[in-house]
Amino acid sequence: MSIRERLSGNEAVATAMRQINPDVMGAFPITPSTEIPQYFAQYVADGLVDTEYVTVESEHSSMSTCIGAEAAGARAVTATSSCGLALMYELLYVASSSRLPVTLACVNRALTGPININNDHSDSMGIRDAGWIQIYAETNQEVYDNYLQAMPIGENPEVRLPVMICQDGFITSHGVENIELLEDDVVKQFVGEYQPEHYLLKHDNPLAVGPYDVTNYYMEHKIQQAEAMKHAKAVILEVAERFEKISGRKYGFFEAYRMEDAETAIVLIGSSAGTARAAVDKLRAEGKKAGMVKVRVFRPFPMQELAEALDGCKAVAVLDKAESFSAAGGPLFAETRSALYDLENRPKCINYVYGLGGRDFTVNTAETIFAALDEIVQTGKTGEVYRHIGQRSE
Repeated sequence: MSIRERLSGNEAVATAMRQINPDVMGAFPITPSTEIPQYFAQYVADGLVDTEYVTVESEHSSMSTCIGAEAAGARAVTATSSCGLALMYELLYVASSSRLPVTLACVNRALTGPININNDHSDSMGIRDAGWIQIYAETNQEVYDNYLQAMPIGENPEVRLPVMICQDGFITSHGVENIELLEDDVVKQFVGEYQPEHYLLKHDNPLAVGPYDVTNYYMEHKIQQAEAMKHAKAVILEVAERFEKISGRKYGFFEAYRMEDAETAIVLIGSSAGTARAAVDKLRAEGKKAGMVKVRVFRPFPMQELAEALDGCKAVAVLDKAESFSAAGGPLFAETRSALYDLENRPKCINYVYGLGGRDFTVNTAETIFAALDEIVQTGKTGEVYRHIGQRSE
């Protein structure tokens, strides 16, 4: 039986953590993720969990704490944002290469500089190739649901990779929404106990974690990581299927909204999907065949599945809430355009970088993008591929 509540996204994550009762939390505050360890610290103080709550001097140390705990056979969690994630950079690679399924709540925020505390995806997109599974949420409900699914995914023996659960800073992290929680015992049964096969404190199987990897072995280990990320695709869907049985809520790699006969479509990530969905509904009411794909799982990237969802479109706009400074477009655009390459009748594809540093994304903005797609369909000319939208120079 579900429990109806009104929670912010940060409260939703902290609640999920309480229900799971992890062994260790490495905690260091940074806006806008600070509330997660703050709420969880209260649960520790109130005796609602028996987690070892470790206060450290930096985000680098909080990830080090999680790595040490996971290597010892414990279940470890942390939360961070923006420059905090950047400070973890070295350790993020250590966690994934050591095959330690740490769970990290990333509350997306723009990276310095200039200093900005508002939302975009530059932090998690900047670390997209560190070997972490990345799952993004549109709503507070999805933040909660994604977090509950993270550990069964990352801890699966065929995967054993760390998982980053991302939500949009302030938009969902501090915005309060109606939410349905699962009962504590249902969560505990779904997530289960962590049963690592190998760990430092296992007496009958001594091992080293993260040793120097000489030339004769390094590449083989990287291939094992790559294979684990491939295996994660099937596991993500299996866990989502199990989650649907206990919650009634269905998840996949992405949501394809009104895509059955769409001629033009927007592809994007996160809370902006609600705005794009409203624009699609408005255009559909006007007789236009518009659609939207909201990407939920960015790593592993659902290349084939996304291509199938966009097959049949005539023009597609990929929206990036992060600037990669490649002079060729943003990260989601690069992945999506690559996915479309092998389609026999691939749609024309353009990129918009938008929403940087918290810049508003409105229904009118989405309609402007769809109008540009309509022009491409009518003229057959793509025009400029790499674009920005929402800036004052327009």
